[in-house]
Amino acid sequence: MIDHAHDLGAVREATERLLDAVGKLDNAAVAEPSRLPGWSRGHVLTHLSRNADAIGNVLRGLPMYASSETRDADIADGAPRPVAEQLADLRETVDALRAVSAEPADWSRTVALRNGVTDSVARVPFRRWVEVELHHVDLDIGYELEDLPAEFVEREIAFLADRFLGNESVPATGLTDLDGRTWSTGGGPPSDLVTVQGPAVELLGWLCGRRDGSALTVAGGPLLTLPPL
Repeated sequence: MIDHAHDLGAVREATERLLDAVGKLDNAAVAEPSRLPGWSRGHVLTHLSRNADAIGNVLRGLPMYASSETRDADIADGAPRPVAEQLADLRETVDALRAVSAEPADWSRTVALRNGVTDSVARVPFRRWVEVELHHVDLDIGYELEDLPAEFVEREIAFLADRFLGNESVPATGLTDLDGRTWSTGGGPPSDLVTVQGPAVELLGWLCGRRDGSALTVAGGPLLTLPPL
């Protein structure tokens, strides 16, 4: 059972950690590269603001973004702004998202996201939590995958494993962390099963494209290259 109210609380806590960290940056630091190829920290921060707007649109039953081109242009246009403007924008959009999240709503309905993806609206707060946590890491300002809440790590592994489940371009793969928790992913023949073991944070880093998987133990074949998220 998805507890959207719990996840909204987790989003608030993650956002406060992010805002506190960004508040310690100066304009030069915001203009420096993030860990995402081609994006400065300003790109990441602007994306987080526009994504908050987009999540609010979804909760209202509106299209997430006007178009992919508009989304990309908004991020590029907002990236060069000084840190004070970035923070003000993020706080404003976060407050607006919190307000719409508090409105009475049918949390069992299905909503449209990007690129034809649909999901239960109850899972949308978790999707926002993912954006805030992973992009905080992407900023490269001292917050690492190892700092992520344990609950988030476990749930995001499950979410990403499910995302690749049935994808025939990904070999059938069994994932096991050091605590013995297991997940299945991929869509290749079961006879070609690849097993991947290691710390949960390393499994997550590999699944979400933030680590190369070199800290994982692989058997049954090479470590697969996952499709882009």
